[in-house]
Amino acid sequence: MTHLSVEMLAADATEPITSAGHAQLGIAVLAGIAVIVLLITKFKLHAFLSLIIGSLVLGAVAGAPLDKAIASFSSGLGSTVAGTGILIALGAILGKLLADSGGADQIVDTILAKASGRVMPWAMVLIAGIVGLPIFFEVGIVLLIPVVLLVVKRGNFSLMRIGIPALAGLSVMHGLIPPHPGPLAAIAALDANLGVTLALGVVVAIPTAIVAGPLFSRYAARWVDIQPPEKMVPERASGELDKRPGFGITVATVLLPVVMMLAKALVDVVVDDKGTTVQRVFDVVGSPLIALLTAVIVGMFTLGRSAGFTKGRIATTVEKSLAPIAGVLLIVGAGGGFKQTLVDAGVGQMILELSKDWNISTLLLAWLIAVAIRLATGSATVATISAAGLVAPLTADMSTTHTALLVLAVGAGSLFFSHVNDAGFWMVKEYFGMNVGQTLKTWSLMETLISVVGIVCVLLLSLVL
Repeated sequence: MTHLSVEMLAADATEPITSAGHAQLGIAVLAGIAVIVLLITKFKLHAFLSLIIGSLVLGAVAGAPLDKAIASFSSGLGSTVAGTGILIALGAILGKLLADSGGADQIVDTILAKASGRVMPWAMVLIAGIVGLPIFFEVGIVLLIPVVLLVVKRGNFSLMRIGIPALAGLSVMHGLIPPHPGPLAAIAALDANLGVTLALGVVVAIPTAIVAGPLFSRYAARWVDIQPPEKMVPERASGELDKRPGFGITVATVLLPVVMMLAKALVDVVVDDKGTTVQRVFDVVGSPLIALLTAVIVGMFTLGRSAGFTKGRIATTVEKSLAPIAGVLLIVGAGGGFKQTLVDAGVGQMILELSKDWNISTLLLAWLIAVAIRLATGSATVATISAAGLVAPLTADMSTTHTALLVLAVGAGSLFFSHVNDAGFWMVKEYFGMNVGQTLKTWSLMETLISVVGIVCVLLLSLVL
């Protein structure tokens, strides 16, 4: 696996904002992360504010001048939001159109109508994968869990047998597949090829979702045998069914940006001559901005107009989709600021120098760093952004495919063992009516499986690519 020459990197590295040694930098990192964890978990401070304070503490303990620490954080926040903010907004609009038009319900109902009892867990992971592609994890939970509870109640299924596959499908998409915020931010931080990362992400996501979803749900159902809480089971209205967009057009709309980005990746592989007209066209068509913008505009007609929405209703849907992502944008941006403070303080270089003699692959190292940050902060997105920033120096002599695999290694690590400092943990606990112990034995273990199977798949791919 790729390791770098420290001397080669040192020549290109920018001057760090502190002259602290490795011990002081290590203490600074631990102090910064500890402050973030303490503020989020003990004092219930918003992650955005916690990340700002943690970044300043990191800089102070590392001995960096306060003005330089502030400048590092600000530049990291700005570049992260500039790189991913508009994509997050476009993804939110597409997700809201999918939900409000009934397109998501149409996908769910069509697949469930064709699924028998034994196939139902596999149908749920497929539904979650499709629906979860353009929308945030939290939105996906709110959208799909009521459906899960309805299926369990009406079909007399085990809650875990149906619920775990749905959660696995959503979580895998959230951690590994762009246009979700974490993978997009990691792609930007590591300068990875989006199309190649997307293609390899799908290859890793499929077996990972199968193992952590339908297969693991068999054991989860034995360990936790509970009924869905009555207060959470919705009564779905049937009056709007005739106004839903069709199943085929809905799936086509959701998959459109993926197809466009994959087309660019395919052209990059097939076309040898760089700078040709064909390649330039696909560079534009397959850019995430154009791909998502195209899907949003197409969705206004295929989803909005098909559902009978007026122009005013579509405008309202777009407007309502943007307000809820303010917090996500700020957290992602602050995570980028924290990441940049780590990098500018020289932590990335420190990790490079300390690990140069280790008999460990770069991919596994990136996964372990992401796991540590995930366990400490509870945020998959923060773990992805921070870990990507720390391992960015390791990509200097990596191939395109291995850089993409590095993104996926970080993404897999960011999903490891969700516990009490993760908002998703509490959402699942409340929706399923479980206690903390039951949630740990099902949801938390499922997340760990996703992380472990994900990195195993990444390492296997690295041996053949």
